[in-house]
Amino acid sequence: MFVYTSSLATAGNSSCSATPGNETDAISFVAAAASPWRTAQIQAAYVIGKGAGLTAISGIVFRLMRATTATVTTGGVATTPRPKDTTGPAAVTTATTNPTTPSSTGRTNHVIFGCGAAGPGGWVAPNPDSTISLAPATTAPSVDLLAASGTASLNYEFSVEHTE
Repeated sequence: MFVYTSSLATAGNSSCSATPGNETDAISFVAAAASPWRTAQIQAAYVIGKGAGLTAISGIVFRLMRATTATVTTGGVATTPRPKDTTGPAAVTTATTNPTTPSSTGRTNHVIFGCGAAGPGGWVAPNPDSTISLAPATTAPSVDLLAASGTASLNYEFSVEHTE
């Protein structure tokens, strides 16, 4: 098994919607075609709010969501998941950061967690059975990290680990 990290291609902010309560898509993962030895699983997501000089307590909610039908992901920037072991093979899973919030059916929120507007947060699977599997691309689902806040346009950074 190999572990990969995905985040913005260059350091910078992701942002919650300018409309409080609306979701934005931080990153979308799509598994490669079926392979008996390279099944992908999301195993951790790390986030930190980057608010400065805030006068009200606020937070950001994150949802790791999987769709059962093709996710329509437009826009965004393709990112290359980086292997933790620098001698490891390239990932077969693809990722897109900051795409348009997906339009799909069969949505399941697998994990919901959060962070403060200016503090850390995250989620780590407590055991291998708690990871979120990405089915092969032939079944067309994706796993997306969505963000929302009751406060408009809060900035944050994230990184997500997956295994293959």
